[in-house]
Amino acid sequence: MIFDRLAEALHADRPVALVTRIDGTQSGAKLLVFDDEVVGDLGTPGLNVAAAGEARALLAAGETAMRTFGEDGEPVGVEVRLFIAAYAPKPAMYVFGAIDFSRAVARLGKYLGYVVTVIDARPIFATKARIPDADRVVVAWPDDWLAAAPVDARTALIVLTHDVKFDIPLLQVALRTSAGYIGAMGSRRTHANRIDELKALGVSDADLARISAPIGLDIGARTPEETAISIAAEIIALREQRSGGRLSEGSLPVHNARDPVNAP
Repeated sequence: MIFDRLAEALHADRPVALVTRIDGTQSGAKLLVFDDEVVGDLGTPGLNVAAAGEARALLAAGETAMRTFGEDGEPVGVEVRLFIAAYAPKPAMYVFGAIDFSRAVARLGKYLGYVVTVIDARPIFATKARIPDADRVVVAWPDDWLAAAPVDARTALIVLTHDVKFDIPLLQVALRTSAGYIGAMGSRRTHANRIDELKALGVSDADLARISAPIGLDIGARTPEETAISIAAEIIALREQRSGGRLSEGSLPVHNARDPVNAP
């Protein structure tokens, strides 16, 4: 059943990860992990939950890897090695505005497993020399470029243009996509003005609520590198449906366990 489901997912271009247990009497046991469903059994409920969480993290990055857990999913204990094969293209990160902050965001985006494209209408700024870690640097009007770009629920749209002539048309297009993250740089006053303009153009409150602005988590970031970390942390927190607060002050499990395992 698992291989039938895997074949169906691959045929439908549905992201999926196949987890294979390598050690112990359950060696060869498999778990098929989708974003919203898990099929199979690795031997213990805890190991299934831990493996599913790690598989989803690797799917988000489009990466395949070996991971080690305890027999019931603990981070330590009798080692159980799992081979996690992620069948998904790397997610896209589109960074609009070739500024100093973009260089740091592109570097961290690559580290997190994104294919990073930086877009700017100004040829003097949109150069590979200026943003060396980007996979692509494109000279184009941001809203026109985004309207033709592939976007799915794993796509991160990061608006760093901080200029109304770019921001408003770009955000209009962004809100018509299925992007999982839309963030925009600027002060609270700047964003309040954006909201007013977008409302005047007929954008609904529900759509406006999708914009993370001011962009990033509140960690007191000042430098481009610190700002990039705050943006990356917000993307991860939103993906995992977390608040982004301190773990020491929270009560939720350290790792998400979003759904039970369904036996094959």
